[in-house]
Amino acid sequence: MAPRVNARHTTCPGCQQEVFLEELVSGRCPLCGCELEDTEDVCEGFDDVIDRSDLAWLLFHYFLYRKFEALGASPVQTLSLISRCEGAFSGDTTPRETTYELEVPMTLGDRIRVKRCTSCGRLFLFGGKKRISGDLARAGDEVRYTCRDCRSE
Repeated sequence: MAPRVNARHTTCPGCQQEVFLEELVSGRCPLCGCELEDTEDVCEGFDDVIDRSDLAWLLFHYFLYRKFEALGASPVQTLSLISRCEGAFSGDTTPRETTYELEVPMTLGDRIRVKRCTSCGRLFLFGGKKRISGDLARAGDEVRYTCRDCRSE
């Protein structure tokens, strides 16, 4: 690669770094986002690069992922839920499914507590599975336990 000794460059008024003119992004510094054409000391952010709706979706996906990660759901289950519900809250007129049901591991408190199977109604202490279900449009989750015998069916 050839050295940039003779390449046109300038100093950014915002970050005071040397910036080559061929690296500008829409006339802005690629490091801080200041406009270099007018050489004013006023810096503006990249408001036009990241759309606010994209930022809202990123935050929604992040907090949804964190919620299910804290419950113990696998990342594959969480990401498939996110992709299935894509567009549910974006204002589309077609209703999308926002319900979910995930299998999560039992916590220590769940393992030592007596549980009632939702399928057969028997009480059990060991084994079994824990499932959470709910709707993303509503608050709260429903927790259900199934015993070892009903789980195999």
